[in-house]
This record gives sequence, structure tokens and C-alpha cells, in this order.
Amino acid sequence: MFGKIKPVKIRSCSENRKYGIAAKDVKELLKKACNLLQVPLSGARVCLYEDGTIVTEEFFPTLADNTELVLLSKGQTWSGVVCDISQLLNTDRHADSLIEAAKGLLSDEKSSKRRKILTDLLQNLEDRSELESREEDEDWFQGVDSRFKTKSAYMKYNCESRIRGYLKELDDATKSIQKAKVRAEFLKTSQSLTEMLKTAKYNGFYFDRTEKQPDRLCTQEGWFTCQGSFDEKVCKSLHSINPYGSREGRIVFSTWNLDHRIEKKRTVIPALLEALQNHRSTDINLNYFYQLLFTRENLKLVHIVCHKKGAHNLQCDTKKIYNNATKDLKAKQKPKVKKRRMT
Repeated sequence: MFGKIKPVKIRSCSENRKYGIAAKDVKELLKKACNLLQVPLSGARVCLYEDGTIVTEEFFPTLADNTELVLLSKGQTWSGVVCDISQLLNTDRHADSLIEAAKGLLSDEKSSKRRKILTDLLQNLEDRSELESREEDEDWFQGVDSRFKTKSAYMKYNCESRIRGYLKELDDATKSIQKAKVRAEFLKTSQSLTEMLKTAKYNGFYFDRTEKQPDRLCTQEGWFTCQGSFDEKVCKSLHSINPYGSREGRIVFSTWNLDHRIEKKRTVIPALLEALQNHRSTDINLNYFYQLLFTRENLKLVHIVCHKKGAHNLQCDTKKIYNNATKDLKAKQKPKVKKRRMT
């Protein structure tokens, strides 16, 4: 096999275009490839595209015809296909040409799996998150009320609407209360919580990318990251989404949930009802229940797959249900146990 002319495909590590070259050994291959790709011959090497294995003189004769190789100049390395993936992730310079190439592939693709991959790629490449106003990105605002002029304003409203819904559930709980006195105290508590939420503007800033870093749940560009299910510290699937990037992203984001770790219906509202059976609304630690119902203290933003709908089995902290004055009074009223004298 030694000395036999072998055809190969050669490319540089920074470009995807491949060239056909025929050579009888590595020395000749390097000379032709360096001349073609304008790479200095001194220190140059060739390696396999698939895994970065360096091609030696001994290895060269064993290569199959038209094996894909990468030309490396002095100091360059190639880790295999992963390098192409890395370059694909950094698409700023070639985004337009890549979009056209992906569209071309998609139009001829028959495989459902490959079509899905190409569609997802196109959706991310055609990101328009840097645009903010209705005039700049009319497509994003299709189906959105005309009073919203910017993406951030609509996203803020979207968050407000979700959290306002928790107030409705609080109001609905009033219907199940039989005792008039308890119902009256519950209504007072509900009204106080409503005022607190209004003052905070319904915490709409969670979805607003123009807000400051500690307040918003997204990056300045609008990327949201799933915080994982209620019983996990992080999302193991690393779900992320940018609803600011496209109309489809905005619609899909509506399936993400603000999930209560300590459950609202099963635990928080029943605990509030129980506390008011023998106490007035002024005895209740409103800040604690406000945090549980409406804030990130108890809310996690989760992808629909990470939203576990079964019972969470987490309870309210009994030490935080009442305000300090009430706890002190209860401690004083607690009967003292007399020690019995031994005879």
C-alpha cells in the first residue's frame, strides 16, 4: 500500500468548506494542503475530523478513500466534531449564511427527527431579542393587545396576571368558610394581602428584563432558566427559553409555571384558614403569608416538564404564622406545669 495515491477531503479548523486532495504520503499531503489553504508548512499537521487523531506516515496508508481530515497550523488543536459544535454556538459572524443553509437543508429533509433539529436551530438563529418595540418587531406582537408598545411591558403584564390569579384563589377560599366571624377576619386578611401586592405592583418585574438584576428572573437579553422542580436545587435538564426572541418563544413560555414549593391550595391557604379559627387578622404574620403566596421566597419558575403536580408534602413554618406580639401572648397564657414533690 505504500506509495499509493490516496484521495482525501481536507479542511481548516476554522472553515467548514472541504477540498479534495490526492497524495501518496503525509509529506505530500501537507505540502498541497498548506498551499491550498494558505497555511505555513512549518509545524503543520493533519488529523482526523471525527476525533482529532493525528495522521502519521504509518497511519496514512490505512485511511479509507475520501476520509475527512483537518489541517492544523502550529499551535492549533482539534478535538473532533465537538469543535464544530462550539463554532456553531458562536454564530454571530456567520448567522445569516447559516440560516440560509439550514433553510435549504430543511426544505429537502425527509427525516422527522432531523427536521425538528433544523427547526429548533432556525428558531434560535433567527433570534430577535435585541428588538424591543412593536415597530421594530411586529411579528412578536401578533395577538398582543395594541396598548402594549414594548416587549418588556407585555412580559411584565404577563407576570402580573399570573400572580393576580393567586388572589382569586384566595378570594375563592372565602366561600368555604361557614362561621361569619372567621369569614370576616379572612376577608380582612385577604384585603391586607391585596394591598401589599398592589404596592409591589403585583411583582411583575420578575419577567421584565429592564428591571435590576436582583428583581428579574431573566438575563438582560431576556433568557429564563428553569429553576428545577420543587424538590430539586437546580434543573437537571438545563431548560432555558427566551420569550423575547420570537413570537413562538413568547407563546411557549406561557407553558412555564411559577410553582409554589409549599403548595398554595393544599397547604398555605388552609394554614391561613386554620390560624384564623381562633385569632384575629391582626394576629397573623401577614409578611410570611405574603411571601408564601406571591414572592420568590416560595415560587420557582419551572419548565412544564419540571412541574410536578403531585403533593409536595411541605408544611408552613408554625413559628412564623403569627406575629411576635401574638406569640408572646400565647407563651404567657400557656399554663405552667407544677412539679410534684417526692414523698
